[in-house]
Amino acid sequence: MRPYILAESNWKDIKEQAIELAILPWGATEAHNYHLPYSTDVVEADEIGSESARKAWELGAKVMLLPTIPFGVNTGQQDIKLDLNIYPSTQMAILNDLIEVLNRQGIKKLLVLNSHGGNDFKTMLRELGARYPDMWLTTCSWFKILDHQKYFEVPGDHADEMETSLMLLFRPQWVRPLEEAGDGLEKKSKIAAIREGWLWAERPWSKISADTGVGNPKAATPEKGRLFFQEVTNQLAKMYVSLCEAATDAIYE
Repeated sequence: MRPYILAESNWKDIKEQAIELAILPWGATEAHNYHLPYSTDVVEADEIGSESARKAWELGAKVMLLPTIPFGVNTGQQDIKLDLNIYPSTQMAILNDLIEVLNRQGIKKLLVLNSHGGNDFKTMLRELGARYPDMWLTTCSWFKILDHQKYFEVPGDHADEMETSLMLLFRPQWVRPLEEAGDGLEKKSKIAAIREGWLWAERPWSKISADTGVGNPKAATPEKGRLFFQEVTNQLAKMYVSLCEAATDAIYE
């Protein structure tokens, strides 16, 4: 059993264990082109969360990885069969309940490790931070840490070369042959400000992609996934250590 993973831990060990930082991975359950499973975001959250926690633990950080939340915001995918949506208000309620527990038990630092592009926790953590002023609430999306161009040939953001490479590393038996995958072609908005990134509107997924993918996955390999996985977990582990070491009443200098 790994002592930094709550799902594998027991009360005998936990009741005496010092915990400085709780890490909550948050994924989604949704279609990922024709070749990847609906659990892709959850598998990535589990694997990246556990490996980065291991590296941080071995560096002396007292971290605890909580079970991954498997449902995310999929409001733009309502007509795609069994893309399971929960609303931001539901996420807010879940976060409130979990933060209440951590706060009551003296675990004052929480990181929400996001694994799904449709999730956005910043406004929730602003409100919850005001509600629980003793808590230090943070969030990051692991897929935004690195420059993907250094690892992958084809840009994308859903069931693309990056995600496919990771799944070929993590669960190759769950990946269908890449010749069966769609090309992940994305229809771009006619509105220039949206294309340029300074205006946002929800993407109605079935209108922008024929196969639910965005980005051609066919150059994916497990070796590319391994290099990306090693570096992203290295970066996360360093960040966990810095969060654990930080005195929350003296963050700024």
